[in-house]
Amino acid sequence: MQTNDFKYVVEQFADLRILRYPVSGFEELPLQQKILIYYLSQAAIEGRDILFDQNYKHNLTIRKTLEAIYENFNGDRSSEEFLSFEVFLKRVWFSNGIHHHYSTVKLEPGFSPEFFEQAIGNIDDKKLPLSNGETKKELVEKLIPILFDPTVDTKRVNQAEHEDLIATSANNYYENVSQQEAEAFYASKKSPEEKKPLSHGLNTKLVKENGRLVEKVWKIGGLYSLAIQKIVGWLEKALTVAENKTQEKIISLLIDFYKTGDLEIFNKYNIAWLQDNESRVDFINGFIETYGDPLGLKASWESVVNFKNIEATRRTEIISAHAKWFEDHSPTDPRFKKKEVRGVTAKVINVAMLGGDCYPHTPIGINLPNADWLRKEYGSKSVTIENITYAYDEAAKGTGFLEEFCYSQEEIERHNKYGFLAGNLHTDLHECLGHGSGQLLEGVTGDELKAYGAVIEETRADLFALYFMADKKLIELELLPDEEAFKAEYDNYIRNGLLTQITRIKPGDNIEQAHMRNRQLIASWCYEKGKNR
Repeated sequence: MQTNDFKYVVEQFADLRILRYPVSGFEELPLQQKILIYYLSQAAIEGRDILFDQNYKHNLTIRKTLEAIYENFNGDRSSEEFLSFEVFLKRVWFSNGIHHHYSTVKLEPGFSPEFFEQAIGNIDDKKLPLSNGETKKELVEKLIPILFDPTVDTKRVNQAEHEDLIATSANNYYENVSQQEAEAFYASKKSPEEKKPLSHGLNTKLVKENGRLVEKVWKIGGLYSLAIQKIVGWLEKALTVAENKTQEKIISLLIDFYKTGDLEIFNKYNIAWLQDNESRVDFINGFIETYGDPLGLKASWESVVNFKNIEATRRTEIISAHAKWFEDHSPTDPRFKKKEVRGVTAKVINVAMLGGDCYPHTPIGINLPNADWLRKEYGSKSVTIENITYAYDEAAKGTGFLEEFCYSQEEIERHNKYGFLAGNLHTDLHECLGHGSGQLLEGVTGDELKAYGAVIEETRADLFALYFMADKKLIELELLPDEEAFKAEYDNYIRNGLLTQITRIKPGDNIEQAHMRNRQLIASWCYEKGKNR
């Protein structure tokens, strides 16, 4: 995929390693598709501040203040305090705010309040994000407890039992609203008879004003209007170089959704997007995933711009073509199996640009849309992001990682021989068949599990993939070369679930991120059941 002199590892600090990824195949694309990717990539960049604000209402002020210090600091840049400050700023950039991207616990600055206050004192007022009439002294007094007091806004997403998950979460999806009020508000909008329900709350902030609950819509003319106007401006340019009429319709519907905030239009956009299986270039742009809301209702802003890896897509096309076989042979109660499997499509992509909640900590696979009724009636689209998984695999070589964490030389050799293939296949199965399989019972909407919903759904998808990884059907379909290959993914899954993913969590903190909880759940269950054998 890439020449040997490509440098994958850019930098390492705190618990992070920053990687570059190749965009192989871009140069061979026709000019029109390159221009389309450029316009869509610019739209992806414009949503960055939306996510910072969604994650925490003070994030933008904090980031701009930290950046002003970094750019204008005239002291000793080799001092321990400045170096700690620099690491903290990089962590804020990486986590899209002051809360850790996985644990969601507030980051520790590593430098003193005195350093912070002195650094701000030496900066021209015009270079600081002062609100109308605010002084530097008032800015410092506002930010010091936010940054340095661990009891203030401790967690971005709290999922602890027996607590008000809204009041104890620092995200910016609700204001002056309790969990009970939010749940009652959205329950009143649902109807069991509604066959095509809207994703109520997906693109709004819920606030209490004058004793009344009001939704502030993210749209042009509403919240995030300036950023959304810029996104729409680039989408309108992309419309002029769309590959076909279907893609024109998709982009037009997304523009209309951003202008109106109308969730009916969002449903139409999803349906049109599902029906486009011809375009080489594809994208995601909008309010999509709900992991950042403990109630699983509000969606963070994200974007992915990509183009099909035609050679590697052969793998996912085979899986998609046999989706009914996998559904019929899954070890699932028949009540939850689809009698008909519609529109399950999957492809392998090379990502060209990532934005919002997909950057810089990136997904390796995506399955959309999230609404269950859309999946049931129109199917789903899955992608495996192979140039990202390739970068991960290449960056791990020669680090001593396998020698440290593998049980035996046999396990190391199995990983080197099969690991990349088996890992990508697991992602294919997880996204395409895991998330794309099954159905809910009548009257169940999918929101009932609240904070646990995303974890259980990720667990279900992983179990589906792990179950079929060892099936001889994959060898028959020529997706795996032999009966030894699947073991490389089993090795990796247990190794990651029990050990290596924990390096991302500060000792003593709980695992909060849905994918990490899912892996820990499965790996721990396997360990408990197998440790005495």
